[in-house]
Amino acid sequence: MSVTSRYREAWEGFWREASDEKGAVFWDAEPVLTAGVHLALFEPRLVDFELPLVDLGCGNGTQTRFLAERFTRVVGADISPAALEHARRADPEGTAGYRALDFAEKSEVEALHGEIGDANVYMRGVLHQCEAEDRQVLVDGIATLVGERGRAFLVELSEDARPVLMGLAQSPEGPPPKLRPVLEHGIAPGEVADAAVPVYLGAAGLTVLASGELPLVTTEYTSAGTRLELPSKWQVVGRTA
Repeated sequence: MSVTSRYREAWEGFWREASDEKGAVFWDAEPVLTAGVHLALFEPRLVDFELPLVDLGCGNGTQTRFLAERFTRVVGADISPAALEHARRADPEGTAGYRALDFAEKSEVEALHGEIGDANVYMRGVLHQCEAEDRQVLVDGIATLVGERGRAFLVELSEDARPVLMGLAQSPEGPPPKLRPVLEHGIAPGEVADAAVPVYLGAAGLTVLASGELPLVTTEYTSAGTRLELPSKWQVVGRTA
């Protein structure tokens, strides 16, 4: 099985047209506001800090480069070659490695695990943007990557984010400029139910070790000049409690 072609084409089209300019992508907020906040929750729950870390769905690598400053080995993985081109251009010194990965193709995920062994995984806002039929296989792939010793940090938009996004998309002025390319390419964020995520995790043999709520920070601003933040839920998961 491989990821649905519509999903693949949507993301490749999005990243081909995306700008390299800092902050141009809707969800691409500064790491100090995103991965930095998440690491404070993730690091205390790691079993082995020296394991490689996989940034799953790395996009243009903004968070990957930040993570590479704090972990011995970081691999940014994404389904879109165009996204990885952005990531490599922004990382000329090669602080992280980058890899094309179809997370719904079991053999590709197993091959990565075979190369690097058990890994810690960071995934921000990927599951809720997937096609429904790809979500369980994505979580199964996370379970493969973490193996016995790894841990994963997952953060996803909550159901409460959907009405916020719909309100933005349907406003009389039209959606905010940075949200428009997402919608134009048929990427529909906020589509996964809160209650579905623990079901996917349990089916993959993963245990929720810690969880909570945080705003997902974007690069867009409201008409009042405040940063647009979307409700999200985070979880640290692993094989055993």
